[in-house]
Amino acid sequence: MGTVKRRVLDFDFEKVCSISLQTTNVYACLVCGKYYQGRGRGSHAYVHSVQFDHHVYLNLLTKKFYCLPDDYEIIDSSLDDIKGMLDPSFTRDEIQKLDKQPTICRTLDGKQYVAGVVGLNNLGFNDYINVVVQTLSHSSLFRNYFLLPQNYEKHSNQASSRLVSRLGTLIRKMWSSKNFKNQVSPHELLQEISLASRKKFSIGVRENPMTFISWLLNTLHKDLAGSKKRQSIVSKCFQGEVRVITSKDEIPENDSRKSNSSAKEKKTITTVSNTPFMFLSLDIPPPPLFKDEKEKTVIPQEPLFTLLSKFDGVSKHFNPHTKETKIYRITKLPNYLILHIQRFTNNLWYTEKNTTIVNFPMKSLDMSPYCDNPQEQGGCIYNLIANIRHNGTVENFWYNLHVLQKNTDKWYDIQDLIVEEAMPPLIALSEAYIQFYERVQT
Repeated sequence: MGTVKRRVLDFDFEKVCSISLQTTNVYACLVCGKYYQGRGRGSHAYVHSVQFDHHVYLNLLTKKFYCLPDDYEIIDSSLDDIKGMLDPSFTRDEIQKLDKQPTICRTLDGKQYVAGVVGLNNLGFNDYINVVVQTLSHSSLFRNYFLLPQNYEKHSNQASSRLVSRLGTLIRKMWSSKNFKNQVSPHELLQEISLASRKKFSIGVRENPMTFISWLLNTLHKDLAGSKKRQSIVSKCFQGEVRVITSKDEIPENDSRKSNSSAKEKKTITTVSNTPFMFLSLDIPPPPLFKDEKEKTVIPQEPLFTLLSKFDGVSKHFNPHTKETKIYRITKLPNYLILHIQRFTNNLWYTEKNTTIVNFPMKSLDMSPYCDNPQEQGGCIYNLIANIRHNGTVENFWYNLHVLQKNTDKWYDIQDLIVEEAMPPLIALSEAYIQFYERVQT
């Protein structure tokens, strides 16, 4: 057992033989950390054990330890921590305590960290994926579901649902107390995302996190529920409903050729529809075009409630492209409210970013003025749990986030592998792009 080197072990990458590139019957050498296929005489693992005098191996599927080339099973409780790192597991009691009391962990270097507050490797412009995964892993209802593989194991063997299994594995590793390091690599999840999205979201290409959230939640819902009409943990957490009243003026065909048709000849067609949503898009008022010397030094600010007035059921919003006027009103609030603050506008020549600071409450956001029958919504008060930011310019930018660790009631600023404690007063001064609010249970 003295030859086992925990520092070289890394189970975050794809379980594939380093020689044959096969994914079946793969063993990890616990001396050098490399993966080899087979255990019998002449196999890659057998040859490696003889050639380099490395004798302790772990079957990555059965989680059993073996000594090669003698080929006998090793039963030793001192190796249990390696099993816990390979495939972390949780009991229901442990899950219930995650948000109540922090689990203090220690790396092999002796550094302390809190389970759940870990960095994620950036393998190449995947910061937009990292911030989304971090946010979802701190959404308690969603996280608790994925911490128990039996909730979704019936889907894991389906080729179209490997994304569910990969995400569950990553979330379990992020909250595991048995990690040897305070960081996790999302390599396997990124590979599955690239395959499932047909390389729309791939390593090396930075995309919009809001586009990714929309794709990820809809794909997970489809894999777990089988259809849009059935319910899944995704719809249970994030799906709400909004009523849209659409009005459009139409000119009768016999009058459309007349250039002098009066307003009285126009016919207004009104339709009402209830549309499910996973997130709400909020429009920031454009900054003034012309500023004096004093105004140039002042950063414009808007309260979040001004943006939310879009859903008061009274305000009219005209779309010049479709010539439609719409009125919005929320009819059903979700358990987790995702707000997308639209900071970018596109024209024929370039994309422009609106740097207006949105002043938002971190606690007790009251959504009752924007929904029907507030007393029947199951709660209209929300607390902020994550704030994703767009930093930089349109051409040169990156994403990071503020996230709340409930069991310590502390906020953290996370950018890939960098995890630092954040001061709450500074969070409200950031250029918020995507926000996650959690309903306060009454």
